[in-house]
Amino acid sequence: MATLLGIRSKTKEKKARVEEEPGGQMSFLEHLDELRSRIIRSVAFIFVAFFACWFVSDYIYNFLAIPVQRALAEAQQRKFNLAGLKGGETILPFSTLKENDKGRFVFSEPTRLGSSTIPPGASVQAKVTKIPDDPQGRMALYTDEPLYSGNTIIPAGVRLPVDLNAKPDTGPGNEGKLVVTTAMEPFALYVKVSIYTSIALAVPFLLWQIWAFISPGLYPHERRYALPFVLLSSISFVIGAAFAYLVIFPPAAKYLLGLGQDFRLYLNASDYFDFIILVMLAMGVVFQMPAITYVLSRIGLVSARFLVRHWRGALIVILIAAAILSPTNDVPNMLLFAAPMIVLYIVSIFIAWIFGRERRREVRR
Repeated sequence: MATLLGIRSKTKEKKARVEEEPGGQMSFLEHLDELRSRIIRSVAFIFVAFFACWFVSDYIYNFLAIPVQRALAEAQQRKFNLAGLKGGETILPFSTLKENDKGRFVFSEPTRLGSSTIPPGASVQAKVTKIPDDPQGRMALYTDEPLYSGNTIIPAGVRLPVDLNAKPDTGPGNEGKLVVTTAMEPFALYVKVSIYTSIALAVPFLLWQIWAFISPGLYPHERRYALPFVLLSSISFVIGAAFAYLVIFPPAAKYLLGLGQDFRLYLNASDYFDFIILVMLAMGVVFQMPAITYVLSRIGLVSARFLVRHWRGALIVILIAAAILSPTNDVPNMLLFAAPMIVLYIVSIFIAWIFGRERRREVRR
């Protein structure tokens, strides 16, 4: 009986030692085969995501174009302070209109009403009236006089293409328009937008494939960080891309386009999207810093002391990266890109300090 217990004890100890060792050893060719399979899966996933993105590429384009369109429109406008005879005059949105209110409606962009095309700048007397046979009693804007356009007459009582509930900054003509220079450029632009969007959507899957490739070389207890790594990295990528879209790019575009107020601005759509997609993807990668630091500190490959000791070298790398990502060579724009990187490096130091541990084999009892 004692012999049998001894054999079982030795078997458990041997099994524990095996589990404590890194994953199974693979030859060089086996590593290449594993890498090939991971790359094929990643490309296949991106390919499928590309076709899904293609069908909504116009919506993605409009979403990504919002910051520069607003900055472009603002750069092309002449600004004057609002002043009136009585003082205290304010500009109100359409949502404040009431039934039977009248005023002149100005077309801000070429508009087609039936067979007539109304040029921008044309105006017509308009009146707020309830929509006929509308069960909710909604109101709309209708012409209150005939409008002569070209060789046609648009009669009174025609509904104008305007949403009374729209925000003042979302109406047509309030945003600048990007330009294309060839007939094939819109198609190529939508393809480019779909490709980059599919790569962004595939980030969680790509991170999982990267982890699956390196995990055989880790200890069993280290492989448990796969899910936190993929989850934190995916969230960090989204936050980084959103930070670039909402915080970094609008002031940068406003500054750059503001320099061209003395010129007629024609911003090429392809050039703009190359830049904003590069910035969003780059900031998405930069924001991986805390997530990667968390995993490496838990494994024991990085410590807070190590990060503090090499802060000077890290600062130089951050400034170089900011200079590359910044669209200009001026210091304010470069600092706009460098500031979040410095903050993320400091956050990474605290993460390594809180979660750091020495790399060791998992002790089993």
